[in-house]
Amino acid sequence: MEEKKFEGKSKIIVDIDGIHCADCALNIERSVEHLSGVLSAEVSYVLSSATVYYDPHRVEEEKIKKAITQPGYVVRETLAQRTRAFWSEMRPFLFMAASGITLVLSYISGWLYLGPAYLPTTFAVASLILGGYPILKSAIEALFIPDLNVDTLVSIAAIAATSVGAYQEAATVIFIMLLGEFLEHLTVGKARKAISSLIQLAPKTAWVRREQEEVRVPIEEVKAKEIVIVKPGERIPVDGKIISGCGSINQSMLTGESIPIEKGAGDRVYCGTINESGSCEIETTQVAEDTKLAQIKRLILEAQAEKSPTQRVMDRFTRYFIPAILLIALATFLITGDAIRAITILIVACPCALVLGTPTAVVAAIGNAARQGILIKGGAYLEQMGRLKTLLMDKTGTLTYGRPKVVGINGLDGLNEKEILYWAAIAEKRSEHPLAKAITERAEELGLLIPHPESFENLIGKGVKARWNGKTILLGSAQFLREEKITIPESAMEVLKQKESEGATSLFLSLDHHLLGLISIADTLREKAKDTIGQIRKEGISEIWMLTGDSELVANRIGKELGIRYEADLLPEEKVLRVKEWKKQGQTVAMVGDGVNDAPALAAADVGIAMGAAGTDVAIETADIALMTDELEKIPTAIRLSRKALRVIKENIAFALVFNTVLVFLSAQGWVTMILGAMMHQASSLLVILNSMRLLRKDG
Repeated sequence: MEEKKFEGKSKIIVDIDGIHCADCALNIERSVEHLSGVLSAEVSYVLSSATVYYDPHRVEEEKIKKAITQPGYVVRETLAQRTRAFWSEMRPFLFMAASGITLVLSYISGWLYLGPAYLPTTFAVASLILGGYPILKSAIEALFIPDLNVDTLVSIAAIAATSVGAYQEAATVIFIMLLGEFLEHLTVGKARKAISSLIQLAPKTAWVRREQEEVRVPIEEVKAKEIVIVKPGERIPVDGKIISGCGSINQSMLTGESIPIEKGAGDRVYCGTINESGSCEIETTQVAEDTKLAQIKRLILEAQAEKSPTQRVMDRFTRYFIPAILLIALATFLITGDAIRAITILIVACPCALVLGTPTAVVAAIGNAARQGILIKGGAYLEQMGRLKTLLMDKTGTLTYGRPKVVGINGLDGLNEKEILYWAAIAEKRSEHPLAKAITERAEELGLLIPHPESFENLIGKGVKARWNGKTILLGSAQFLREEKITIPESAMEVLKQKESEGATSLFLSLDHHLLGLISIADTLREKAKDTIGQIRKEGISEIWMLTGDSELVANRIGKELGIRYEADLLPEEKVLRVKEWKKQGQTVAMVGDGVNDAPALAAADVGIAMGAAGTDVAIETADIALMTDELEKIPTAIRLSRKALRVIKENIAFALVFNTVLVFLSAQGWVTMILGAMMHQASSLLVILNSMRLLRKDG
């Protein structure tokens, strides 16, 4: 169980055992919501957990737990409770097995004429009592809330069938309903298992160096600043910084990227990732519930427990649906005088498939997205993403790498690029300026060995002056070189103007007052940015805009390369205004940014999408959807998955409504038997769950 407090309210997340169907979840939800002081309760059948928001001044946590356990469910906290929970989980299926055995004996004794004439009826009544007990118990408990649920309909149907002497038929219906619940539980369990495997990745123990010895301790005992040793093939048990060793780190559980990353001293690593090669020593920064994995786990659980708008509508609908079915069944009996028809209507009209249609799809989609490094923080954002019409994107750090790179080298007098870069890198070797780093990084990429200059002088706003091997190197603006009495030919100035028009910064290089050429530096597009924009358009989103605080020149260059429209020179508050303007036009708007600088715009959008959240707590907290890496291609993946989820939800709801309506009509005509109706009802629930589970596939 987890508790959080915020804004004068409290929130608890409670693990519950004994939830066997969607109706159980609704029972708990309504039981808790009837408490004074409870603001809202959301119970997930798939996750077997409840998320409750409450006023701690009006209602105590223990009272909330009592409201959960009173109907017979178990809050999973202590060992004794977990033992009790096991039997709570098993009890309905033991009753089902006993009911099934006695039902079979009823039919066999009747077919083979074994024993006295009353024996088949006796076995049928026994089966009815064994199977009907958990259903009747649930129905009675619901009346104390007060409320009507699916078990209410089934109980009334069974009692009515018994009253007209249809003992075997009533027992068969009860057994089919229990068997359907069992199969439903198993099917949903597969989805639950797929999700659990994602969030149960943290190692239970860790090797820690204490007093010059390596000792294995429970992960809860590892402290900050301690040195943790991780061997090849082991999962990293903490968040921390590598101080020695290491090699390939598989971060797929965190980022969705299957290709391992080479890491060494000084690099950050995260709990749950796999050290595939080489031993390493890690200085711990976060442990247990403070790690990135724990943070992501909380988000996934909260997101899956949170109900989508469609699910809330369906829940409200079922509150009126069940009384309506009771009235339809009563009217059928009064008109036809046929009790069996009315009983069958009660059986086939149970809205299980309708209740399951949305939450199973939402949970499957969010779980799938998380496996691919996309954290969707709730069903509401999943649905909004599925309805997306306009996509607004930040430039720096989103569409571009967010750091300057060498984009052009123009030499004079036949000098090649390597020669120019060699001398420029010597001059910038001692500089910490971003442009200097761009030059030295490019030199390293080309395999150039750059010596340290004998002297170095940084002339702020102008450039740098350095000496090496008796030669004077100047690197900087055209104005700086002219001040140093260096002539710049017109052809070089034309190149400068051309590069500036493209949004690049150019530096002139001279050696012993002889001009060698110029180096152009700019922020560059991400490798797959153009392809990603094309994929987004294929998803039907034509309104794609870049919002940037950068200059018109730079924005124009990037906009032309990507083929998208843009607005430049925008302050953060102006980005917010643009988001609001699009929303006023009735558009569903998503904003993509880094989660920090763009936080106001992310918050203003219908869906805020943060890039590269693996290293940024703020990004995870502020965004509605967090991409764990800087991979732009995850955006069309998120759109595609959200749209498929929305489509599956609509399919589930349409199928459930049509199926129930047709079955009710056929039952009213007397064309469907009780047993066939029970079988078809359970089949509809299973079909809805299986349809939702398609969303667990990686291709979405």
